Amino acid sequence: MIKKYLSIFIVAILLISCGDSNAIVNEENIQDTSIVEKHGQLSISGTMLVDKNGELIVLRGMSLFWSQWGGNYYNEETIKWLRDDFKCTVVRLAMGVESGGYLDNSYDEYQKITSTIDACIKLGIYVIVDWHDHHAESHLNEAITFFNNISSTYGNQPNIIYEIYNEPFDISWSNVLKPYSQAVVNSIRANDSTNVIVVGTPNWSQDVDAVINNQIDDPNVAYSLHFYTGTHRQSLRDKATKAMNAGVPLFATEWGLSEANGTGAINLAESKLWTDFLEKNNLSWCNWSVMNKDESSAALLPTTSALTGWTEEQLTESGKMIRAYLIQENSNLFNN
Repeated sequence: MIKKYLSIFIVAILLISCGDSNAIVNEENIQDTSIVEKHGQLSISGTMLVDKNGELIVLRGMSLFWSQWGGNYYNEETIKWLRDDFKCTVVRLAMGVESGGYLDNSYDEYQKITSTIDACIKLGIYVIVDWHDHHAESHLNEAITFFNNISSTYGNQPNIIYEIYNEPFDISWSNVLKPYSQAVVNSIRANDSTNVIVVGTPNWSQDVDAVINNQIDDPNVAYSLHFYTGTHRQSLRDKATKAMNAGVPLFATEWGLSEANGTGAINLAESKLWTDFLEKNNLSWCNWSVMNKDESSAALLPTTSALTGWTEEQLTESGKMIRAYLIQENSNLFNN
């Protein structure tokens, strides 16, 4: 038990240098103006995400789990807790496509997504609508239909960010992913000319350098960078730096403190290197994930059944650390 709490303390020091001890205390949220009211319409300027005033903004939040397996967290109560207690400024909705997801149950999955988008709009935070698929190029027509419906319904809301392909496998950017992405981008732009679109990159959204000098012809497109601190190392940070130096805007729509398979121990040194990298490069991000699955990337313990109001004792080591990190980095956005 002593070893367990010592580990949590060490990770806290690594991830949140100079953190205020009061920062992780649950506090009543007093918010006269929401994050979206303050910052409004987002866009891409160079490699940076900027707000309605053209000022740099970094979004930090949580990703929900695959919707077909973690759908009970797709509700207003959970989103409100993530905003008020975790201080999330963005939530990612990972709509499962295969394996009992949208392809098999399009109506139910669509309703989960739209009801949760409605909650995010009501609560004044940003929301990433994620086509959570590994074979999206095989589901182009379904993706176009889905994003056409979402963009025609919500395209006038500044809260919305579209993520049109979660994690492609190791396939060609030029021959497969770019044509898929361009087709889906076009379907969104028919309804929504402004909101940011995040495009998946080859090899589980890691080969971000593959798009250098071959980007989508759209000013408000960013590219997804995914990593897990227990597996991915300096070579991926170097690849991301190469892409950004070449003018490629990145958004870390999914990352975790575990190994890439969601399990394993937290690598303290790599976690510190990655969080430093995120902050140094002003990268927006969502952490994987809001779920009570028995794996180290989950924020909730398997015994946690509540959908809101979680105590420290109901969070995993990852959940405790990410909550503290979010509070440290985001609290000033809610208080200013």
